[in-house]
Amino acid sequence: MFNYRRSLRTRIFISMIALVVGASILIAGVTIYQFTEEAEELHLEKLNRKENAIRANINYVLRTTTYPVDEENLSLIFKEKIYEIQDIHNTEINIYDLDGYLLKSSFATFYMDSVQTRMAPEKLETLENSASKKYVENFKINDQNYQSSYTYILDNYFKPIGILNLPYIEDDGFLQRELRGFLILLSEVYLFMLIAAIVLAYFLSKYITSSLQSISKKITKTRLDQANPKISYNEISYEIKPLVKAYNEMIDELEESAAKLARTEREEAWRQMARQVAHEIKNPLTPMRLSMQSFERNFDPGDPAIETKVQEFSKTIIQQIDNLSAIAGAFSDFAKMPAQQKESLNAVEIIKLALDIFNDNKIRLISEKDNIQIKFDRSQLIRIITNLVKNAIQATEHLESPLITVSIFTSEDDVIITVEDNGVGVPEEMQERIFEPRFTTKSSGMGLGLGMVKNIVETYKGDIKLTSKPDEGSIFTLKFPKSQTYDI
Repeated sequence: MFNYRRSLRTRIFISMIALVVGASILIAGVTIYQFTEEAEELHLEKLNRKENAIRANINYVLRTTTYPVDEENLSLIFKEKIYEIQDIHNTEINIYDLDGYLLKSSFATFYMDSVQTRMAPEKLETLENSASKKYVENFKINDQNYQSSYTYILDNYFKPIGILNLPYIEDDGFLQRELRGFLILLSEVYLFMLIAAIVLAYFLSKYITSSLQSISKKITKTRLDQANPKISYNEISYEIKPLVKAYNEMIDELEESAAKLARTEREEAWRQMARQVAHEIKNPLTPMRLSMQSFERNFDPGDPAIETKVQEFSKTIIQQIDNLSAIAGAFSDFAKMPAQQKESLNAVEIIKLALDIFNDNKIRLISEKDNIQIKFDRSQLIRIITNLVKNAIQATEHLESPLITVSIFTSEDDVIITVEDNGVGVPEEMQERIFEPRFTTKSSGMGLGLGMVKNIVETYKGDIKLTSKPDEGSIFTLKFPKSQTYDI
């Protein structure tokens, strides 16, 4: 099953809404329960009031009757009076004897079928054992709630002579209407509160998480190779300050680490360069030393061929000096960063100028236009083409029919220059390292040319890629974004 973690803002929003809805449901439940309890208490209170009023009326009848007040004469005493009492109190009345048999009822004759002619024995027993000598029964008939009370009718000497039954019908329609009206009003209030809570929760959750989002954005933009701004304490709440403090401390440590790393990388680069310079310089120094020692041992001023030997010795020394000069020039060129100046140049014309230096028929130029303008440094563009063509010449020098093709054309987004040869190619395992300084596939040279080319190309937001297969040739592809260029 797909599972995901909600954002903090969403969780705060949902929690606040859930709290409001939960509180609303709880208050509504308590309100309904309270109304129900009050309704039951009200019904019981009304029953007690009616019962007390009817008992007072019955006692008055017993005091004023001409019949002897006993169990045998109850039906005669209330023969007509029971209807007067029913009219006065608007309540039906049943009178039972002490054995639970019905003596008299105010119900009309056609309702008598619903009146019990004898009380159930358990009701008599409950009434007799009750401390208050009163029994209240709750029951329901045809979805109508009833309360029926049973109490003793006492004579003038407080002796039980009969049982008074008041079948009270619960009229809770008024309370139900009140409850319904109250719930409607409560629902409207809760709906307004819910809408207000949703709006408040949205802005409050947004406010609470805004500081975290600000910190998150700045952390996302944090880079080792750039200056990273710190977060001001004035922009955040008190609770987020420890997190901001930790972030600012991290930025300080990151800058310190970046400075140490850059310093270490520079030192390591200089150490490698120094080792390479020392190694390359030793190569011509060794034959120079050997030549000097040999010349010193064999020098004879009287030798007739001394002049020829001096010339050969001088030629050897000069050749090694030229090698030293070439080494120094190569390292000097590699150390120089490409110029950031951007001249508006005709790339086709500059490439032709670079190829004219070689004056070689096996090199050809293909261009889709005579004029493709590019913003570049003239000398750096010549240096790129010269180095790539030199590599191509060295890769094809063993062939009977060498061919080197330099092409320049444009695409939708780029100006593209390719240098293609049909030479030995570069093994696949070496292609990833071909642009590394000091790496070379040749037996001579220092491997700085392609590293310098890549450095220049990337400085101008370009890209260089090698495509090569052994014994089939190589293609160097240079791409420069058109934002750097324009054509005519």
